Amino acid sequence: MKRLLATAMTAALAVGGVTGAATASGFKLDGDPKPAMIIFSQKNDGGWSQALDEARQKLETSLDMRIPVVENIPENATSIRPAVELFIDRGHNIILGSAFGYSDTFKELAEKYPNVLFLNPAGITNGDNLKSYYGRTYESQYLCGMAAGAISKTGKLGFVAANPFGLVNWTVNAYALGAQAVNPDATVTAIYTGAWNDPVKERAAAEALVEQGVDVIGQHVDTPTPQIVAKEKGIHGTGHHRDLSEFSDATQCSSVWVWDRFLGPEIEKIAAGEFEPAPYGAFLSIAEGGTDIACCGDAVSEADKAKIMEARQAILDGKHVFAGPLNDRDGTERVAAGAVLGDGDLWNMDWFVDGVITQQ
Repeated sequence: MKRLLATAMTAALAVGGVTGAATASGFKLDGDPKPAMIIFSQKNDGGWSQALDEARQKLETSLDMRIPVVENIPENATSIRPAVELFIDRGHNIILGSAFGYSDTFKELAEKYPNVLFLNPAGITNGDNLKSYYGRTYESQYLCGMAAGAISKTGKLGFVAANPFGLVNWTVNAYALGAQAVNPDATVTAIYTGAWNDPVKERAAAEALVEQGVDVIGQHVDTPTPQIVAKEKGIHGTGHHRDLSEFSDATQCSSVWVWDRFLGPEIEKIAAGEFEPAPYGAFLSIAEGGTDIACCGDAVSEADKAKIMEARQAILDGKHVFAGPLNDRDGTERVAAGAVLGDGDLWNMDWFVDGVITQQ
């Protein structure tokens, strides 16, 4: 799913935007809001899908409404269409998706059902009644990098990454920049597994990093395996998707999805007739409800936690993680002084900052 997302986002931004650019639609929901969610995998997967389902549960409380969910709906039209249309037949008028692979079918369904609103995380299609959204994960990974740099005794950090695409590379780079904000000599060795969800490869990568002497392991993969290895080896770690201290007390910080912070206000705007289409989708900061952090574990001192929270506030106030002057590890200028990295350059990120060591 995310492999295709990265490729599609790169291509779309290269030509000026994500598929299905929209203008002000004047969309008005037919009746009171009645959301429903479809999830492409099992909803208790411990990662991406569970984060969405947990957001759904929080929305039920905050919005005081029942939001039904159906799980294990694969990313193909023959599975998506009947699941969505069954909800629509039952009167649901806001459909919450869960995957890049829903993009095209959601686009078709949005055109077929103009009085139904579709919201899809990791999607790339948009329209008068369709909005895709994703989070600026580099912000939360920067903060977890700060935690990693603060607790490391060696300055040697490891990172288990999935695929060398922009949306993963920006987390590796941000993690390194966060660590170096605390310890300027910190390095990050990243191993790419070539898979989003493969516990066997994740274990092999994490164990290889430990053999190389790292004492904190970060991650952008879907399972808690790197955190479990960190505990087994007596070192620390930082998680991704959800608060992975649930699986390992070695975990000192996690980059977590907080979709309810975006979806709650969005559903309220829809109900009020104030839905705003996004030509290129919504690319959400911490302030807008993309990701945040679950921080910090006992190994992080109160003084260092205060620094992390101060940096978090700076990001909320508008600080950009990739602000110039910034060179890559080969000495090439990537962001000039006084400038920040643009969204297109983020999605196309194929370079690494000084201090990042990459391995396949």
